[in-house]
Amino acid sequence: MGMEMNEQIVIVGAGIAGLATALALHRLGLRSLVLESSSYLRVTGAAFTTWTNAWKALDALGIGDSLRALHPQIHGVVAMDAETGATTAEVPYMGKTTGPLSHYKTMEDLSLMTHKFADFIIKVLIGADGVNSEVAKWLGFKKPSFAPRYAIRGYTDYKESHRFEHKFLQFFGKGFRGGVVPCNDTSFYWFICWHCPTREKEMEDNPEKMKEFVLDKFDKVPDKVKDVFKITNQDDLVCSQLRYRAPWEILQADISRDNVCVAGDALHPMTPDLGQGACSALEDSVILARCLAEAFAKNSTEEKCSEEEEHERIEMSLKKYAKERRWRVFDLAS
Repeated sequence: MGMEMNEQIVIVGAGIAGLATALALHRLGLRSLVLESSSYLRVTGAAFTTWTNAWKALDALGIGDSLRALHPQIHGVVAMDAETGATTAEVPYMGKTTGPLSHYKTMEDLSLMTHKFADFIIKVLIGADGVNSEVAKWLGFKKPSFAPRYAIRGYTDYKESHRFEHKFLQFFGKGFRGGVVPCNDTSFYWFICWHCPTREKEMEDNPEKMKEFVLDKFDKVPDKVKDVFKITNQDDLVCSQLRYRAPWEILQADISRDNVCVAGDALHPMTPDLGQGACSALEDSVILARCLAEAFAKNSTEEKCSEEEEHERIEMSLKKYAKERRWRVFDLAS
């Protein structure tokens, strides 16, 4: 039996959603405890695209400016035929779109003190425990579905400037597509996604096969692009079958119940082509913290209330969060 601790808010999972929620609560004067089963900072994937909604959330968390200083503005997207290497289209970005954020760097900026699992007496439980969420399972969510697609994602770090323009290069071939985009002046995030109705178990566990597969698919692209794949460290490659939760399941499910709710991939796992998985998780964190802060503020400003009254306020705050996120996530995932 582990030690027993009293905590107002406990967050399960120290990924982007969990750490961002903890930081958002901290900014609003609320203490939380983040539980993580891993003994080290895990980074699944390499980077994530930051669209306008993500930057608004990062600004609310107080770390937007520090991350902008590390990542360049992307000036446009260039589409190319992967089988000939020819450019087929080029579209400039009119607004201010910043390149993907290094997953590891963002996790460092978000990281707070985390604890291994113990026994707790808590007022709020937030499940940010990822695509295989036990909290989501308790709430009645079905397991996320497997898409008939696979993706290999990589992160390439040059020792000096890569001398690429700050543009998103996209490549299209028969049954696959990929992209290369600079995170800053010395590093890239890249990916390839292809149709695959059966599991590629051998590929998942073999970085050498991953790299061979990528170089074969991108054999006709310019040499300087192929070099991005060639020099990628094997430890910076990830291969996985894509998973998602259908939008109508989010409309029907219990996002919260009593004093429990879910956020991030535990709520809305998405395929990476939407570019909104991490962005919407950051949104979750800001909205959830705001709703909880309102509930706890009432508890501190009014006369001391009973445990039943406090529980009801917390439950209502989580229902408010669920209502606000349900249709927003449906729109993003549709």
